[in-house]
Amino acid sequence: MKALTWQHTRDVSVEEVPDPRILEPTDAVIRVTSAAICGSDIHLYDLFGPFLDKGDVLGHETMGIVEEVGSAVTRVQVGDRIVVPFVIACGHCFMCERGLTTQCETTQQRDSGTGAALYGYTKLYGEVPGGQAERLRVPFVDFNAIPTGPDLPDVRYLFLSDILPTAWQAVQYADVPDGGTLAVLGLGPVGQFASRIGRHLGYRVIGVDPVPERRAMAERHGVEVLDLTDDVLDRLREATDGRGPDAVVDAVGSEAHGNPVASVAQTAAGLLPDPIAQKLMTTVGVDRLEAMHLGFDAVRRGGTVSLSGVYVGTADPTPFMTLFDKQVTIRMGQCNVQRWIDDLLPLVEDPADPLGTEDLVTHEVPLDRAPELYATFRDKKDGCIKVVLKP
Repeated sequence: MKALTWQHTRDVSVEEVPDPRILEPTDAVIRVTSAAICGSDIHLYDLFGPFLDKGDVLGHETMGIVEEVGSAVTRVQVGDRIVVPFVIACGHCFMCERGLTTQCETTQQRDSGTGAALYGYTKLYGEVPGGQAERLRVPFVDFNAIPTGPDLPDVRYLFLSDILPTAWQAVQYADVPDGGTLAVLGLGPVGQFASRIGRHLGYRVIGVDPVPERRAMAERHGVEVLDLTDDVLDRLREATDGRGPDAVVDAVGSEAHGNPVASVAQTAAGLLPDPIAQKLMTTVGVDRLEAMHLGFDAVRRGGTVSLSGVYVGTADPTPFMTLFDKQVTIRMGQCNVQRWIDDLLPLVEDPADPLGTEDLVTHEVPLDRAPELYATFRDKKDGCIKVVLKP
């Protein structure tokens, strides 16, 4: 089959790879009908080469048609159309029973000290082949499969795999009071959905992003928007009676603009021999922290900062004096996708499309064009906000 594979830092290509097959009786194999490029994939494209092998299949936002099931599968049948969460969880361990599927004790990566296995996401998370491919093996399919209706297009359901529940969790973690103000830093795909979810839940939402096309998309959904200018902190405070927003969602993470020193350090580490780079990145790695620090400064005293953007540094400076003095609550973590599906599926299937799932994709292309679109998405060219690949 054809699949998008990692070759080297900033070098991915579509190659012929072996078809997936049933390995465990709880597996299924699906024919992929849609797969998306995620901002987290850009971390692999730019930074995480030391934890990847040439030929690794990428991608973790996937849906498709079930072609084969293992002997122990009971809930899913051949021919079903399903969405696949990026988190691979068993559904019955201590953590899964508490809704913490990203910490699943069955697929937890104890050798690397990380959480549950993820599709297409490095040795740190199991090196499981991803879904930017013609086919995908789905472990524990009875627990992980999200069934879809037959009549709505893929785009209504695809984002249940990651970015929609990630945004929902981010807003839930933000703990915005009734009628309160939520600031969303970064209006990429997760930030777009976090903003729309905030509006759906009745909050005032202020989005911040330097890209005009992203601000325009957010405005279509009733979000107040600000450019990322030098005075944006003052403008956020002015818009909230001088206090700052009740809560902030950081939907940017370590791809934040600014801090060229950290940017150079990240790039340089990724170019070192793998054993040296792995050691550096897991002991003294740093992130670009401008978005996180803006959130800490902007949020009102006693407010909450919810981190949904991915951070990977282990030596990131944190302003604990400010956080302690302001009595700021911080919540964060990979999204426990399966926990939120019952809340989100009715919204996705609502004829009114209240979260605007059909107003996010800017580029839909064949799988063969994936390498080109990785670069376009990374560089925010051609108005690119979200890319869907069609194998």
